[in-house]
Amino acid sequence: MTAGMSRARRRVRVLGTLAVAASWSVLFVGAAQPAAADTQSKQWYLALMQAEDMWKVTTGEGVKVAVVDTGVNPSTPSLRGQVLKGVDVTGAPGDETDDYHGHGTTMAELIAGTGKGGGLKGLAPGAEIIPVRMSDVDFMAKRNTVIGDMPKAIRAAADSDALIINVSMGSDLHSREGREAVKYAQSKGKLVIAAVGNEGHERNWQQYPAAYPEVVGVASADRDGKVSFYSQHAGTVDVASPGSDVPGWCDNSFKSYCGGDGGTSSASAIASASAALVWSLHPDWTANQVLNVLFDTAARDWKDGKRSKYLGHGLIRPSMNVLKDKGAPGAPDISPLTKEKTTGPAKSSEPSSSTSPQPAKNGAEGEKAAAVKESNSSDNGNQLGLILGVVAAVAVLGGVVYAVVRRRKAA
Repeated sequence: MTAGMSRARRRVRVLGTLAVAASWSVLFVGAAQPAAADTQSKQWYLALMQAEDMWKVTTGEGVKVAVVDTGVNPSTPSLRGQVLKGVDVTGAPGDETDDYHGHGTTMAELIAGTGKGGGLKGLAPGAEIIPVRMSDVDFMAKRNTVIGDMPKAIRAAADSDALIINVSMGSDLHSREGREAVKYAQSKGKLVIAAVGNEGHERNWQQYPAAYPEVVGVASADRDGKVSFYSQHAGTVDVASPGSDVPGWCDNSFKSYCGGDGGTSSASAIASASAALVWSLHPDWTANQVLNVLFDTAARDWKDGKRSKYLGHGLIRPSMNVLKDKGAPGAPDISPLTKEKTTGPAKSSEPSSSTSPQPAKNGAEGEKAAAVKESNSSDNGNQLGLILGVVAAVAVLGGVVYAVVRRRKAA
């Protein structure tokens, strides 16, 4: 949330009772809020998701997560010892450890932060982070370039040792290079997870890479399991994850954390951490099987196998597998996203140009939405809105078309 921005909350009309809205509390009875008086006390979802109990079984150890973002500062108390060698595809001075915004570092902490020094505690504190620094529109503008580098960043992440690729960034513009990059990552057995965007109350355009068929699109939920009216729902949501009221670094000075809504940026990171917990417990599974289990165990009150327009398969619940051994992994070589085989040769050609995404951020910080239920709707069930951010405008300059996404910090 930018300085001086109003923190007033706006409510939207409740259209009906939504069983999924109570899923956090109903399914996680007895969970207590953390007693810490620091930033971690604001991480409400850790208790509701039974993080402490899951950490007795697994902390995500053995799983590496690539954070494709604005860079990751490995020197914050919560990330010391958690960040591995990464890649910088910007071509700018510095490297992948120079987070020019603070957004990427927040995402890394939400995934694998240890919580030391009162910092953010990751849902998978035993996982390790591989930072992949790419450009956002402001960063590009400072360097007088219109060539986006997200496809290159995704390919670099796919070539790393990471099993999971988190992209809390997005662009309005579809590109051949972007689609080929995510298909390349899929062919290498990676699980690509991305934020769907926070412009659902306005343009509600599809955001990429979340909109690519091979990518898990994540919306965000609040502490009541309710949807956010600004969460994008343009047919790209596969699952919902906590994102509302999630704190993060205020800026790239790394002096303090700020409150507000983390949005679908944070929701994507928490979904990636959820996948890390399940994959750590089942290291022999493929990305398809990990995702099948996350879909199968998601909280919903509509028919299994169907997707809600706003919630996808439902609210993510890794504890159902970690603590209760629930969820069917299914076929190792069939994608639950495309229903197609994922084996085959990978293309290694470098993309020439692409869109230019930005950190995802809630389009209406601090605002809470009400739950929405649509009976007999085309999306087969009750729908919850969720949070994140990723805004874009299409620009044409010198014959080059590119999508510029306004940077919006995730907390």
